[in-house]
Amino acid sequence: MKNLKRLIYLKFARRLSRNSQTIPVPSIISNNSSVEGNIESSGIVHIDGNLNGNIHCDELVIGVKGCIKGEVKAQNLYIYGTLEGNADVDTIFIAKTAKLIGDSIHNVISIEPGAYIEGRCRRKGADVIAMSEVKPKSKAK
Repeated sequence: MKNLKRLIYLKFARRLSRNSQTIPVPSIISNNSSVEGNIESSGIVHIDGNLNGNIHCDELVIGVKGCIKGEVKAQNLYIYGTLEGNADVDTIFIAKTAKLIGDSIHNVISIEPGAYIEGRCRRKGADVIAMSEVKPKSKAK
């Protein structure tokens, strides 16, 4: 029944998208799929399977079971699964189920408590300071 609902939704969404350019239909890599190579899209991409390659799109959603090993460049990135690689985005949302192993360059970031991040999160245009340059503040007595 769930697959039937999904099929009806996708057919309905495609029919609407033919009549109007305002309703985007996402490209979906499902849970049982693996893709080797790079993906470029001018729309929404939803990954529930595995992608081993770079992706460049307007909006990317990495589902809870989704895993990307590669670089991401997008306007909006929503991570619920795993990203092993760097992200260059405008807006990033990292859910409590997410795992980000890599650096993030962004303008806006939202992180839910419990999210796993191993890497640096840096605002676009911010100066990078090496850890060796950071001096501890002295305490006044």
